[in-house]
Amino acid sequence: MRVATWNVNSIRSRVGRVVDWMVREDVDVLGMQEIKCKPEQFPAEAFEEAGYEVVAHGLNQWNGVAFASRLPMTDVATSFENQPGFLKGAEGPDQPLEARAIGVTVEGVRLWSLYFPNGRALGDPHLAYKLDWYAKLQAASATWMAANPGHPYAIMGDFNVIPLDEDNGDPDIVVGLSTHVSPEERAAFAALETIGLRDVVRPLVPEGFTYWDYKRLKFPRNEGIRIDFVLGNTEFADLVSGASIHREERKGDAPSDHVPVLVDLTVAAEDGDDNWWS
Repeated sequence: MRVATWNVNSIRSRVGRVVDWMVREDVDVLGMQEIKCKPEQFPAEAFEEAGYEVVAHGLNQWNGVAFASRLPMTDVATSFENQPGFLKGAEGPDQPLEARAIGVTVEGVRLWSLYFPNGRALGDPHLAYKLDWYAKLQAASATWMAANPGHPYAIMGDFNVIPLDEDNGDPDIVVGLSTHVSPEERAAFAALETIGLRDVVRPLVPEGFTYWDYKRLKFPRNEGIRIDFVLGNTEFADLVSGASIHREERKGDAPSDHVPVLVDLTVAAEDGDDNWWS
Protein backbone atom coordinates (compact mmCIF):
# COMPACT_ATOMS: atom_id res chain seq x y z
CA MET A 1 0.00 0.00 0.00
CA ARG A 2 1.44 3.37 -1.03
CA VAL A 3 0.51 6.13 1.39
CA ALA A 4 1.44 9.78 0.94
CA THR A 5 0.95 13.19 2.49
CA TRP A 6 0.89 16.52 0.65
CA ASN A 7 0.07 20.07 1.65
CA VAL A 8 -1.52 20.99 -1.68
CA ASN A 9 -2.05 24.71 -0.89
CA SER A 10 -5.51 24.91 -2.52
CA ILE A 11 -6.78 21.74 -4.18
CA ARG A 12 -8.98 23.65 -6.63
CA SER A 13 -5.90 25.36 -8.03
CA ARG A 14 -3.86 22.16 -8.28
CA VAL A 15 -6.28 19.30 -8.77
CA GLY A 16 -4.81 18.36 -12.15
CA ARG A 17 -1.24 17.97 -10.99
CA VAL A 18 -2.27 16.22 -7.75
CA VAL A 19 -4.34 13.57 -9.54
CA ASP A 20 -1.69 13.18 -12.26
CA TRP A 21 0.96 12.60 -9.62
CA MET A 22 -1.15 10.04 -7.74
CA VAL A 23 -1.78 8.05 -10.91
CA ARG A 24 1.82 8.33 -12.09
CA GLU A 25 3.22 7.22 -8.72
CA ASP A 26 0.54 4.55 -8.21
CA VAL A 27 -0.50 6.04 -4.86
CA ASP A 28 -3.23 4.21 -2.95
CA VAL A 29 -3.95 6.77 -0.21
CA LEU A 30 -3.15 10.48 -0.10
CA GLY A 31 -3.65 12.70 2.94
CA MET A 32 -3.97 16.35 1.92
CA GLN A 33 -3.67 19.57 3.88
CA GLU A 34 -4.64 23.17 3.12
CA ILE A 35 -7.33 22.15 0.66
CA LYS A 36 -8.85 25.63 1.24
CA CYS A 37 -12.44 24.70 0.44
CA LYS A 38 -15.59 23.19 1.89
CA PRO A 39 -16.35 19.52 1.09
CA GLU A 40 -19.01 20.50 -1.44
CA GLN A 41 -16.42 22.66 -3.23
CA PHE A 42 -13.78 19.91 -3.40
CA PRO A 43 -13.11 18.84 -7.04
CA ALA A 44 -13.89 15.20 -6.26
CA GLU A 45 -14.93 14.30 -9.79
CA ALA A 46 -11.36 14.39 -11.09
CA PHE A 47 -10.29 11.99 -8.33
CA GLU A 48 -13.28 9.71 -8.90
CA GLU A 49 -12.52 9.49 -12.61
CA ALA A 50 -9.05 8.27 -11.65
CA GLY A 51 -10.50 5.63 -9.32
CA TYR A 52 -10.26 7.44 -5.97
CA GLU A 53 -12.87 8.11 -3.30
CA VAL A 54 -12.56 11.39 -1.39
CA VAL A 55 -13.44 12.42 2.16
CA ALA A 56 -12.86 16.06 3.01
CA HIS A 57 -13.18 18.41 5.96
CA GLY A 58 -13.15 22.14 5.32
CA LEU A 59 -15.06 25.07 6.76
CA ASN A 60 -14.04 28.00 4.55
CA GLN A 61 -11.25 29.16 2.25
CA TRP A 62 -8.60 28.53 4.94
CA ASN A 63 -7.05 25.32 6.25
CA GLY A 64 -8.93 22.13 5.37
CA VAL A 65 -7.83 18.49 5.16
CA ALA A 66 -8.82 15.49 3.07
CA PHE A 67 -8.07 11.93 2.04
CA ALA A 68 -8.25 10.37 -1.40
CA SER A 69 -8.08 6.58 -1.55
CA ARG A 70 -8.68 3.82 -4.05
CA LEU A 71 -9.08 1.42 -1.13
CA PRO A 72 -12.12 1.52 1.17
CA MET A 73 -11.99 4.12 3.96
CA THR A 74 -13.87 3.58 7.23
CA ASP A 75 -14.20 5.23 10.66
CA VAL A 76 -13.93 8.76 9.29
CA ALA A 77 -13.36 11.39 11.99
CA THR A 78 -12.98 15.16 11.58
CA SER A 79 -11.37 15.89 14.94
CA PHE A 80 -9.35 14.06 17.55
CA GLU A 81 -10.21 13.74 21.22
CA ASN A 82 -10.11 17.11 23.03
CA GLN A 83 -8.82 18.92 19.94
CA PRO A 84 -8.45 22.59 20.88
CA GLY A 85 -9.96 25.43 18.88
CA PHE A 86 -8.92 28.98 18.17
CA LEU A 87 -10.55 32.35 17.61
CA LYS A 88 -8.42 35.46 17.37
CA GLY A 89 -9.05 37.75 20.30
CA ALA A 90 -11.00 35.15 22.28
CA GLU A 91 -9.86 33.47 25.49
CA GLY A 92 -10.87 30.46 27.52
CA PRO A 93 -12.07 26.98 26.53
CA ASP A 94 -14.59 26.00 23.87
CA GLN A 95 -13.10 27.99 21.01
CA PRO A 96 -14.36 26.94 17.55
CA LEU A 97 -12.50 24.04 15.99
CA GLU A 98 -10.61 24.66 12.78
CA ALA A 99 -10.55 22.14 9.91
CA ARG A 100 -7.11 20.75 10.67
CA ALA A 101 -7.63 17.01 11.24
CA ILE A 102 -9.24 14.09 9.47
CA GLY A 103 -8.80 10.41 10.31
CA VAL A 104 -9.60 7.25 8.34
CA THR A 105 -8.88 3.53 8.53
CA VAL A 106 -7.59 1.80 5.39
CA GLU A 107 -6.71 -1.90 5.28
CA GLY A 108 -6.63 -1.93 9.08
CA VAL A 109 -4.20 1.01 9.26
CA ARG A 110 -5.38 4.10 11.17
CA LEU A 111 -4.26 7.28 9.42
CA TRP A 112 -4.59 10.97 10.28
CA SER A 113 -4.04 13.84 7.85
CA LEU A 114 -3.10 16.86 9.97
CA TYR A 115 -2.44 20.52 9.35
CA PHE A 116 -0.75 21.77 12.51
CA PRO A 117 -1.20 25.43 13.49
CA ASN A 118 1.55 27.74 12.26
CA GLY A 119 2.20 29.67 15.46
CA ARG A 120 2.63 32.94 13.52
CA ALA A 121 5.23 34.59 15.80
CA LEU A 122 7.02 34.08 19.09
CA GLY A 123 4.76 35.37 21.83
CA ASP A 124 1.64 35.29 19.62
CA PRO A 125 -1.48 33.61 21.06
CA HIS A 126 -1.43 31.35 18.02
CA LEU A 127 1.85 29.84 19.24
CA ALA A 128 0.23 28.91 22.56
CA TYR A 129 -2.61 27.36 20.55
CA LYS A 130 -0.08 25.43 18.47
CA LEU A 131 1.63 24.00 21.53
CA ASP A 132 -1.73 23.05 23.07
CA TRP A 133 -2.73 21.41 19.78
CA TYR A 134 0.43 19.31 19.89
CA ALA A 135 -0.20 18.31 23.52
CA LYS A 136 -3.82 17.33 22.90
CA LEU A 137 -2.88 15.34 19.80
CA GLN A 138 -0.19 13.53 21.77
CA ALA A 139 -2.71 12.60 24.45
CA ALA A 140 -5.34 11.52 21.92
CA SER A 141 -2.81 9.38 20.03
CA ALA A 142 -1.64 7.72 23.24
CA THR A 143 -5.23 6.99 24.22
CA TRP A 144 -6.06 5.45 20.84
CA MET A 145 -2.95 3.26 20.78
CA ALA A 146 -3.60 2.05 24.33
CA ALA A 147 -7.16 1.14 23.39
CA ASN A 148 -6.07 -0.57 20.14
CA PRO A 149 -2.88 -2.50 20.94
CA GLY A 150 -1.15 -4.09 17.98
CA HIS A 151 -2.87 -1.88 15.40
CA PRO A 152 -0.84 0.26 12.96
CA TYR A 153 -1.30 3.99 13.59
CA ALA A 154 0.22 6.99 11.85
CA ILE A 155 -0.12 10.76 11.86
CA MET A 156 1.05 12.63 8.80
CA GLY A 157 0.93 16.07 7.30
CA ASP A 158 2.33 19.56 7.69
CA PHE A 159 3.72 19.69 11.24
CA ASN A 160 4.93 23.30 11.00
CA VAL A 161 8.00 22.46 13.09
CA ILE A 162 11.61 22.08 11.91
CA PRO A 163 12.78 19.44 14.39
CA LEU A 164 16.52 19.42 13.60
CA ASP A 165 19.02 22.08 12.58
CA GLU A 166 19.84 20.13 9.42
CA ASP A 167 16.16 20.38 8.42
CA ASN A 168 16.51 24.14 8.04
CA GLY A 169 18.06 25.53 4.87
CA ASP A 170 16.30 28.88 5.05
CA PRO A 171 18.62 31.64 6.34
CA ASP A 172 15.60 33.75 7.30
CA ILE A 173 14.55 31.19 9.93
CA VAL A 174 16.73 31.63 13.01
CA VAL A 175 16.61 29.81 16.33
CA GLY A 176 15.58 32.28 19.01
CA LEU A 177 13.92 34.64 16.54
CA SER A 178 11.51 32.49 14.53
CA THR A 179 8.66 30.10 15.01
CA HIS A 180 9.07 26.50 13.82
CA VAL A 181 12.52 26.28 15.48
CA SER A 182 11.80 27.48 19.02
CA PRO A 183 12.80 25.12 21.84
CA GLU A 184 9.14 24.80 22.86
CA GLU A 185 8.01 23.76 19.39
CA ARG A 186 10.86 21.31 18.95
CA ALA A 187 10.10 19.85 22.37
CA ALA A 188 6.44 19.41 21.38
CA PHE A 189 7.49 17.52 18.26
CA ALA A 190 9.99 15.38 20.17
CA ALA A 191 7.37 14.57 22.81
CA LEU A 192 5.44 12.57 20.22
CA GLU A 193 8.28 10.05 20.34
CA THR A 194 7.66 9.50 24.06
CA ILE A 195 4.34 7.80 23.27
CA GLY A 196 5.90 5.52 20.66
CA LEU A 197 5.56 7.53 17.44
CA ARG A 198 8.62 7.88 15.21
CA ASP A 199 9.55 9.41 11.89
CA VAL A 200 9.39 6.50 9.45
CA VAL A 201 10.81 8.47 6.50
CA ARG A 202 14.04 9.87 7.93
CA PRO A 203 15.81 6.48 8.34
CA LEU A 204 15.32 5.90 4.60
CA VAL A 205 15.59 9.53 3.43
CA PRO A 206 17.93 11.25 5.90
CA GLU A 207 18.25 14.46 3.89
CA GLY A 208 15.80 16.59 1.97
CA PHE A 209 13.42 19.51 2.37
CA THR A 210 9.64 19.41 1.88
CA TYR A 211 8.80 23.13 1.67
CA TRP A 212 10.27 26.16 -0.10
CA ASP A 213 8.76 29.64 0.20
CA TYR A 214 7.60 31.20 -3.07
CA LYS A 215 9.53 34.38 -2.33
CA ARG A 216 13.13 35.38 -3.05
CA LEU A 217 14.06 32.40 -5.22
CA LYS A 218 14.00 30.06 -2.24
CA PHE A 219 13.53 26.95 -4.38
CA PRO A 220 16.27 27.61 -6.98
CA ARG A 221 18.62 28.36 -4.09
CA ASN A 222 17.40 25.25 -2.23
CA GLU A 223 16.63 27.35 0.85
CA GLY A 224 13.97 24.95 2.05
CA ILE A 225 12.83 23.39 5.27
CA ARG A 226 11.62 19.94 6.31
CA ILE A 227 8.22 20.21 7.99
CA ASP A 228 6.12 17.45 6.38
CA PHE A 229 6.32 14.09 8.12
CA VAL A 230 4.86 10.63 8.58
CA LEU A 231 5.09 9.47 12.20
CA GLY A 232 3.97 5.95 13.04
CA ASN A 233 3.86 3.55 15.96
CA THR A 234 5.96 0.39 15.98
CA GLU A 235 3.28 -1.63 14.22
CA PHE A 236 3.16 0.95 11.41
CA ALA A 237 6.94 1.34 11.21
CA ASP A 238 7.33 -2.42 10.85
CA LEU A 239 5.24 -2.26 7.66
CA VAL A 240 7.37 0.42 6.00
CA SER A 241 9.47 -0.91 3.13
CA GLY A 242 10.29 2.34 1.33
CA ALA A 243 9.99 6.12 1.48
CA SER A 244 10.59 9.11 -0.74
CA ILE A 245 10.33 12.92 -0.88
CA HIS A 246 9.14 14.08 -4.29
CA ARG A 247 11.12 17.28 -4.76
CA GLU A 248 10.32 17.50 -8.47
CA GLU A 249 6.71 18.42 -7.63
CA ARG A 250 7.93 21.85 -6.50
CA LYS A 251 8.82 22.55 -10.15
CA GLY A 252 6.61 23.19 -13.13
CA ASP A 253 3.35 25.05 -13.58
CA ALA A 254 1.65 26.45 -10.44
CA PRO A 255 3.23 24.13 -7.84
CA SER A 256 2.35 23.98 -4.18
CA ASP A 257 5.07 25.33 -1.89
CA HIS A 258 5.17 21.83 -0.32
CA VAL A 259 6.02 18.52 -1.98
CA PRO A 260 4.61 15.03 -1.37
CA VAL A 261 6.16 12.61 1.10
CA LEU A 262 5.44 8.94 0.35
CA VAL A 263 5.84 5.65 2.21
CA ASP A 264 5.43 2.09 0.96
CA LEU A 265 3.79 -0.39 3.32
CA THR A 266 3.70 -4.18 3.18
CA VAL A 267 0.26 -5.14 4.43
CA ALA A 268 -0.39 -8.76 5.41
CA ALA A 269 -3.38 -10.33 3.67
CA GLU A 270 -5.96 -12.28 5.65
CA ASP A 271 -4.46 -15.60 4.53
CA GLY A 272 -1.13 -14.58 6.07
CA ASP A 273 0.68 -13.92 2.81
CA ASP A 274 2.38 -10.59 2.30
CA ASN A 275 0.44 -8.47 -0.13
CA TRP A 276 1.99 -5.49 -1.93
CA TRP A 277 -0.36 -2.59 -2.47
CA SER A 278 1.67 -0.47 -4.86
